[in-house]
Amino acid sequence: MAKKYFVLDTSVLLHDPSALTGFADNEVVLPFKVVEELDGFKKGSDDVGEHARQVIRFLDRLRRKGRLADGVPVDETGGTVRIVLDDRTPPHPLLDPGQADDRIIGVAYRLKEDGKPTIFISKDINARIKSDALGINTQDYEKHKVDFSHIYLGYREAAVDRRTLERLEKDKAADPVCEDLLPNEFCVLTDESDPQRTAIGRFDPHTKRLVALRYGANSYQNVQARNPQQQMAVELLMLDQVRLVTLLGPAGTGKTLLAVACGMQKVLAEKKYEKLLVSRPVIPFGQDIGYLPGAKEEKLHHWMQPIFDNLAYILRTRKTGGNGGMDERIQDLLDAGTLELEALTYIRGRSIPDQFIIVDEAQNLTPREVKTVVSRIGEDSKLVLTGDPWQIDNPYLDSSSNGLAYAAERMKGLDLTGHVMLKKSERSELASLAAERL
Repeated sequence: MAKKYFVLDTSVLLHDPSALTGFADNEVVLPFKVVEELDGFKKGSDDVGEHARQVIRFLDRLRRKGRLADGVPVDETGGTVRIVLDDRTPPHPLLDPGQADDRIIGVAYRLKEDGKPTIFISKDINARIKSDALGINTQDYEKHKVDFSHIYLGYREAAVDRRTLERLEKDKAADPVCEDLLPNEFCVLTDESDPQRTAIGRFDPHTKRLVALRYGANSYQNVQARNPQQQMAVELLMLDQVRLVTLLGPAGTGKTLLAVACGMQKVLAEKKYEKLLVSRPVIPFGQDIGYLPGAKEEKLHHWMQPIFDNLAYILRTRKTGGNGGMDERIQDLLDAGTLELEALTYIRGRSIPDQFIIVDEAQNLTPREVKTVVSRIGEDSKLVLTGDPWQIDNPYLDSSSNGLAYAAERMKGLDLTGHVMLKKSERSELASLAAERL
């Protein structure tokens, strides 16, 4: 089979620094502009900076084995990495040497014109469009992608006879009626003679049976599930043996509110965990918060406002009693150390034991960033990832390549994990109509 030439742009390496070794016995071609851009990113304190440094260190190790401009073997598979120095001369009149993307695409175009089987790989949609328009074989970076159109929902539905449904309701357990259920997957049973009558069971990986919900219908911190998917979410959030929960769904489906309410229940009422830690990626790729005004706490207050809104809803005075306004009561929780709000940037390097951890807006994380977060989780902690895969701010991610969807799909089938796709908006009637029609 003829050797192929894979031209990678900077976005691929910032997404996955191991990409240089992922093309078997073919040649990976790096335009010189990519190396220059990596140098610009390497000083960052975020994951992008770390990824840039990893690639640069790897290239430096290769440099010791040979001249990168001639191509250096990366491993025993026979694959090589080569840096193209002359990427400023435009091989096509539409390519502007003053534009970084055009310089990178130009390297792929020249290889193609020389008769080499060339493939341009980029996470940048616009770069892919331009490259394809020039007749270059162009692809997205497929590693760490999932088929979002068939993503794991976390539940199934089945019509059953009334006796089966009654058995689950009365005995709190029943034989599985859905085939090949995964651990902690739910099954919504509908009475085939009365479609309005339903019951929900969770597949217990230890007993191998459907068990009735223990927590899903209960109210926690004055928040109660309003639909079957929310009941499933509450069940997973309250089950101590489920250590990783992923909740996907569009805006208004209650992902964050349910997670915060159950987290507060576990920390404040049940004393199961020492602290509730809530975090969000500050901007795409989890970059720093230095551009926001004020000290760290003031900066976080701006970015964590959606979390404050959920806390205020839960702690509203007319429902929970107590003195002081919501801001004061939230500050009391922060001062007491039972609640911590942290930018995701500052989680790297920490080991986080005995905490209920919520990472909101996790759809803006790359798969590697999610791996970094999950690997920080210490003994006796629980991690909840929430997000809307249809609302991604990161320009290099989509519904199939973001870290939240990737984690939900790759971590399914484990006794310690659970997942639910929420669909129905419960924010308000107007919000529900807007999500459906706009």
